[in-house]
Amino acid sequence: MNTMDRPIGKLHQLFETNFLEYTSYVIKERAIPCIDDGLKPVQRRILQTLFNMEDGRFHKVANVVGETMKLHPHGDQSIFAALVNLANKDMLIEKQGNFGNIYTGDQASAARYIECRLTPLAKEILFNKDLTEFEESYDGRMLEPLTLPAKIPLILLLGAEGIAVGMATKILPHNFCEILEAQKSILRGEEFQIFPDFPQGGLLDVNGYEDGEGKVRCRAKIEEVNEKTIVIKEIPYNTTTQSLIDSIEKAAKSNKIKIQSINDYTAEEVEIEIKLTRGIYASDTIKALYAFTDCEVPITPNITLIQDNTPVTLTVTEILHHTTEKLVKDLRKELEIDLGRLKDRLHARLLEQIFIEERLYKNIEEETTYQAVVKSVETSLIPFRAELEKDVSLEDIERLLEIRIKRISRFDINKQEKEIREIRKDIKAINKHLKDMITYTINYLDGLLTKYGANYPRKTELASFSEVVMRKVALSNLTMGYHRKEGFLGFQVKTEDENEDIFFNCSEYDKILIIFNDGRYKVVPVLDKIFIGDDAAWIGKIEGKLLFNMIYRDGQENLVYIKRFNTPKFILEKEYHLFPEHKRSRILLLSFGENKHARVSLMPSARARTNVAQVSFDDYLVKGPSAKGKRVSPRVARRVVDSTEQINREIKKNLNLPGIEGASDEEE
Repeated sequence: MNTMDRPIGKLHQLFETNFLEYTSYVIKERAIPCIDDGLKPVQRRILQTLFNMEDGRFHKVANVVGETMKLHPHGDQSIFAALVNLANKDMLIEKQGNFGNIYTGDQASAARYIECRLTPLAKEILFNKDLTEFEESYDGRMLEPLTLPAKIPLILLLGAEGIAVGMATKILPHNFCEILEAQKSILRGEEFQIFPDFPQGGLLDVNGYEDGEGKVRCRAKIEEVNEKTIVIKEIPYNTTTQSLIDSIEKAAKSNKIKIQSINDYTAEEVEIEIKLTRGIYASDTIKALYAFTDCEVPITPNITLIQDNTPVTLTVTEILHHTTEKLVKDLRKELEIDLGRLKDRLHARLLEQIFIEERLYKNIEEETTYQAVVKSVETSLIPFRAELEKDVSLEDIERLLEIRIKRISRFDINKQEKEIREIRKDIKAINKHLKDMITYTINYLDGLLTKYGANYPRKTELASFSEVVMRKVALSNLTMGYHRKEGFLGFQVKTEDENEDIFFNCSEYDKILIIFNDGRYKVVPVLDKIFIGDDAAWIGKIEGKLLFNMIYRDGQENLVYIKRFNTPKFILEKEYHLFPEHKRSRILLLSFGENKHARVSLMPSARARTNVAQVSFDDYLVKGPSAKGKRVSPRVARRVVDSTEQINREIKKNLNLPGIEGASDEEE
């Protein structure tokens, strides 16, 4: 028995078929916009409904939602939400009443209290019945457009977000004027660059945009009123003042930033005032806000669209080229349609002029049948065929026969001639445009820029800003302690002996370097408590480039070596060695920086002039941490001490400098 013949096989096939149908529906009919008009189906149905209702006045949104339900097979809430979202983009729908606030995230009023209508721009660029292909609505009672003949790339102007089955889209909005200028550049064959522009404003770093395939970083615009007060004037894309304040308060609670108060005075413009606590200054806090709050957000676009009934992923440039080519084709179609209508008008006017001026209507006075009348008019027009635009049809003759005697008697030859001249002039202009569609299209775009460009200035400022390193701006609000006797290290470890134990301040983002007496070292993150043993020679946080000066005993040779190295590279929590392992190998001295000295006491020798070796670390080259170093002496060392202070005292004494004891900082 075939598997598919079994009940389980049929059930599997049913699920698979239904799932594919559902997936296709969600992708094409709900979540992903179309490249041709840049709209999702619900947006397209809203705009078409507004056009059908257009009478120049505002309409109650509740009425618009109700009318749209004749085309949209889903609930009124989805229509209302899509309408408010579209209206708040301030491009296609003119609003009246409270449509919410894109800055604060406040919701719109109920649909019965607010009104809307199409903007002049929407009416000019979106609708043309001659170019629109219609299909039956879901219940077959009405017709709805497959796509609207949009003349500008709305998908890049409005932006879009949507989650379908197995795919998603995130298209960032761009500036109206810049998009149209980019289209003009395409028509001229020139290079161009285009970057996002957000309605909330803010600062935008587009170095990684990569034509919509990379990512951008958007920052709030923060002003420093004084060293204790900062004000946020613009917020990043896809944030609200409330979400921003929540992220700031969360950072403050976790001690990543310190603030005294935060107040939101946002109305028509964003204004969030932050007061700082004592000892905290604005310049440092601004960096911390970018690092730890939503004052800086990364945005990764994903340009997925429906093209030719199939989901595709494109770049911004590819979308612009597609929509620009479509604009040229649509404008050409419009011109050809207008040309055909003008030729029909000219043909009708010429027929009427000939019929009346040549008194051809006299020829039908003696005809007794309708067929004979039609034949008579057709025959009488034959000598004038050269003056006409096309052959005379039965429809033309019937239109001539419908002319009333009153109109014939009042026929104005001069007025008719003037109208014919104007029609010929319009035909000539259209033929000229059709020969040079590039120039005509550029002029069309220039007309849109002249008429509407001033309404859409760039709101987001393009800037290049370096990434804020969290570790550098984080507050050092943790105290790392090392209890040598117990062998524990961490910010919850309490030290007891100031001479034996170690403690220092750090932040949660710091990395801690531990160097053991036997030459091992490793780097660990800041933890609450970790056991490392009681043999640590040095523990400290990694801060830039630190110069280490070391004297150690090689256990195998029983000789002393000196080496210098900078902060080593590392993999977190991996153990490394500064010198070969041996049970007798040990660090004898560890100091930091330049101008450091050491005194090495050697085993006495009768043949040696001295049993002490004075070491100046600056005399040795800085090498890698794994280098063996240079031997101090062929003799065994008994003791090594840091002699830096003693040497410095002797130098000052020889130079007759002021007294060392109790000297001030300036004197030293």
